[in-house]
Amino acid sequence: MSGAPPAPGPAAAPAPLEVVAPRYGAASLADVLPAALAVLGVPGAADTLGLTDALAGVRRIAVLLVDGLGWYQIPTAAPYAPTLAGLAATTGRPLTSGFPSTTPTSLVTLGTGAPPGAHGVLGFTLRIPGTDRVLNHVEWAADPDPRRWQPVPTRLERARAAGVTVTVVSRPEFGGSGLTVAANRGGDYRGAAGVDALAGQMLAALAAGPGPTLVSGYHPDLDRHGHLAGVDSMPWRAAAADVDRLLARLVDGLGPDAALLVTADHGQLDIPPGHRVDLDADERLRAGVTVVAGEPRVRYLHVAPGARDDVRAAWSAVLGDAARVRTREEMVAEGWFGPVPEEHLGRIGDVVVVSNGTHAVLATRSEPPMASRLVAYHGADTAAEMTIPLLVVRG
Repeated sequence: MSGAPPAPGPAAAPAPLEVVAPRYGAASLADVLPAALAVLGVPGAADTLGLTDALAGVRRIAVLLVDGLGWYQIPTAAPYAPTLAGLAATTGRPLTSGFPSTTPTSLVTLGTGAPPGAHGVLGFTLRIPGTDRVLNHVEWAADPDPRRWQPVPTRLERARAAGVTVTVVSRPEFGGSGLTVAANRGGDYRGAAGVDALAGQMLAALAAGPGPTLVSGYHPDLDRHGHLAGVDSMPWRAAAADVDRLLARLVDGLGPDAALLVTADHGQLDIPPGHRVDLDADERLRAGVTVVAGEPRVRYLHVAPGARDDVRAAWSAVLGDAARVRTREEMVAEGWFGPVPEEHLGRIGDVVVVSNGTHAVLATRSEPPMASRLVAYHGADTAAEMTIPLLVVRG
């Protein structure tokens, strides 16, 4: 990660590697769509973000989620994304993602307006309770049924029921996936490949509705290039320039009764080679563990009966200051996921390992090889990962 300071914000902004807790119900990703729907007059929608006065008279709202655009990455992107930098300086403020700070969890948090504990998509991969099967949410088709695995009605469904025209614009290949159904059911789906198509389809959908209109857009490329080449690499810079072109087109195309909200799912951190531990190469880390889920920055360990304390002690001894090793009960009691109903508790590991600083726990043999070859990661609770922007633009 670049050593640049955070984007404009509170004077006491946390340092990039400082732990930040999610601000559910006050200033989190879960609060974005409820606030937008309050502006559009949807009954029962709560505006904890204070958008109603700022957007008085707005009847059409586009919400764009840029994957990987953390608040702490905006200064790094600024030389290649002047529109983004200008919006952050004049209309931007920081929110938090939910926890873990990972794409599937965040997409469903945005779409439902609910913390992860409620909607149940509690990580990148999760063990399906009662089995040894691990569900990868980005490779999810229809098993388990997305409507049962994620039972909370989406804000898009609620908006449509209140008479709002609702459209989702994302990559064509994501249409109908388990994750899309879990996060965005209730919206008409438009496929768009690339920033120009995304901008065109979002603006067309925004203008098409006869009355209150909500458009939800998603752009994945900044995150992908951060993972593959690192934050501030040449491919990442090019992706930041593409984001800027997307934002410029959307801002220029807003009508007088329209607004654009720009946010993200998480930030990213480059993880140096010396800060990577391979759980598949250390017998001490495998002892007593039956299923490993989560991702390199937040591991969920499901353990053999009676092995929890031994597993916790072994992982604490091996990792030392590189991670915090907690029980499920501790993580839930501290509020990291929001309230967790009984039916979702088994999706969280008996032991939860949260990496500190720029450390990560890989699984070179039990997960796809590419997962261990990435440069940047996210998922944990540092400010650089958890802090995301909210940019608000009126037409």
